[in-house]
Amino acid sequence: MKKIKYGIIGSGVMGREHIRNIEIIDNAQVVALCDNHKQSINSGLEIINNEVEVFDNHKDLISANIVDAYIIATPNFTHIGILRELIKTKAHLLIEKPLCTTVEDCLEFKKIANGYPGVIWTAMEYRYMPPVARFIEEIHKGTIGNLKMLSIREHRFPFLVKVNDWNRFSKNSGGTLVEKCCHFFDLMRLITQSEVLSVFASGAQDNNHLDEIYNGRIPDILDNAFVTLNFENGSRGMLDLCMFAENSKVQEEICGVGHKGKIETSVPSDASGKHTSELSIGLRNSDRITSEIIEVDKEILEAGSHHGSTFYEHIGFINAIRNNTAPEVSLDDGLKAVAIGQAAEISIKENRVVNLSELLN
Repeated sequence: MKKIKYGIIGSGVMGREHIRNIEIIDNAQVVALCDNHKQSINSGLEIINNEVEVFDNHKDLISANIVDAYIIATPNFTHIGILRELIKTKAHLLIEKPLCTTVEDCLEFKKIANGYPGVIWTAMEYRYMPPVARFIEEIHKGTIGNLKMLSIREHRFPFLVKVNDWNRFSKNSGGTLVEKCCHFFDLMRLITQSEVLSVFASGAQDNNHLDEIYNGRIPDILDNAFVTLNFENGSRGMLDLCMFAENSKVQEEICGVGHKGKIETSVPSDASGKHTSELSIGLRNSDRITSEIIEVDKEILEAGSHHGSTFYEHIGFINAIRNNTAPEVSLDDGLKAVAIGQAAEISIKENRVVNLSELLN
């Protein structure tokens, strides 16, 4: 079977995670690496086991016409400019989250991508974490009946250091609730199978990066928040985020409650040293809780920092390419995750409920 030839645009932390996962997929290969930061290029080359073409400009990579699929893993604020160029090709695109930093840019790209012949996949890999995937499966099977309440908690470490410290400012990242939490808003839409009507959030920058100064500016990114969401089908969601809780037992916890019972699972933190998760189901008409241990292959775990999800994301992306099928995570999914995050950022700044129709109509 012919290998899918990848070109990686952006060889930072996430770009290298994509490389490590592609390296363990038999029918895929990285053939080109593009980054204007020499150290990032060198770090990427160290983990590729074949010869690759190296570029310091995405336009030169595009002109070379040597890849089947591009991965866009550059700083968030650069996505829209790169996408305007890539849309002129017919290659397949896997775009790291967030799709863009603003709803306006997402809408622009969605418009110009209409009718594009290649697969365009928004990288929302948390869907593919094995315990999360099992949680979604049980919810959609109706195990707990009609889902009424959904909560996600992420207690984790602060934002990592990035090249030129771009992620210290909301203008560059979209803000914490776009940059980080688009994952969770995507999960909530997927799990509830419904659209968000309104958002109310409370959050602040209480601890992280307050002693850092870049060109005379102090970072302005939130490090904790509660976000509540109302869905069209009557269900409600709640996100609990804290980014100064790096020594937590688990990094993500998800709980769903329906009229028949409750399902909960979690993803272990690096600090815990654990590699397995537990899915628990408690039904109201039963006097016992059933539990299932979920394991992830060691090689897949070691290829990234997202509990195996990036590997499974690439398997889905490659299948969509080979079978000429629609992406499992669409541009619309990417747009709406950004819109919910932007609405939450506005809610905090203006201390009010924000209707999604304010941003999407």
